Amino acid sequence: MPTISLCMIVKNEEMNIARCLGSMAGLVEEIIVVDTGSADRTVEIVSNYTSKIYLYPWNDDFSDARNYSLSKASMDYCMWMDADDILKEDQKDKFLELKESLSPDTDIVMMKYNTSFDEAGNPSFSYYRERWIRNCTRYRFVGAVHEVIPPSGKILYSDIAISHKKTGVGDADRNLRIYKKMIASGKYLEPRQQYYYGRELYYHQQYKEAISVLEQFLLSAEGWIENKIEACSICADCYLRTGREELALTTLLRSMSYDRPRAELCCEIGKYFLERGNLHTAVYWYETALNTPVNEYSGGFILPDCYDYVPLLQLCVCYDKLGDRQKAREYNERAGICKPYSRAYLYNKQYFERA
Repeated sequence: MPTISLCMIVKNEEMNIARCLGSMAGLVEEIIVVDTGSADRTVEIVSNYTSKIYLYPWNDDFSDARNYSLSKASMDYCMWMDADDILKEDQKDKFLELKESLSPDTDIVMMKYNTSFDEAGNPSFSYYRERWIRNCTRYRFVGAVHEVIPPSGKILYSDIAISHKKTGVGDADRNLRIYKKMIASGKYLEPRQQYYYGRELYYHQQYKEAISVLEQFLLSAEGWIENKIEACSICADCYLRTGREELALTTLLRSMSYDRPRAELCCEIGKYFLERGNLHTAVYWYETALNTPVNEYSGGFILPDCYDYVPLLQLCVCYDKLGDRQKAREYNERAGICKPYSRAYLYNKQYFERA
């Protein structure tokens, strides 16, 4: 059975770190924690779980810090987590079973990363990340921000999920500040970093600047398909927010030049037409979303609701506006099967009962 080193970088995480390390108790053979400058009780709390604590001066480069943590690992595989990540109780048996059954020639184990949740606690945003990595210098993080280990070798996809349970707001400007510092110093942003830089500009409502960066990324022959598709979505919203509606629609449709339609984009196109009263066209796109299979292994960001709940609920709205109350009711009931606790479904249910 393989051994695992849990490798973490932390700073001022006294509110989260015990929850994270407690969720991993008894599951890994070694815990490596690299502190990048905590001024709270983080190091004191970590010392209750491991003696392998290292101080590392923060230099605005997540990859450097993470790779330093990997360099301290002595087990067969390295596993990374953030301080506000947890392994839920219902995942622990699967975690141990995977350790027992893992083929020794496996290089990387990909696990689900659930980062957002609905009102019932079910994942509403997820994607796969490299989570167990063979302990060798071949595998190292790249990227100062949104760091990643490029997957290669023999890769195993597991349905084990790590849950990101963020508390507090953190430093919302940190990533953008790092990118601007890199650019000011003359550093080249490779395509993946260019995409994430555009996202940060978007999050900071710098829509014109985001368009410029993301359009440059889309025009490049390089870059990952999933990032291209997501860039179309972000860029389209930037166009909407700057009053260029036709360019927004063109950019959403452009996403399909990279690969088959994604339900997430189909829902956005459906919303575009619904908001403009073009109901029959909106129906077409929501039906397309509903009939689009999810590909969890593409590596892209997955919004599970866009493959059933959202298009069902929006089809209810469309058919109600078209005057087909029976069909609208049927779609709402189907949405309720997906989320019986949904406030929107329950509101619609009362609406139809009163009619």
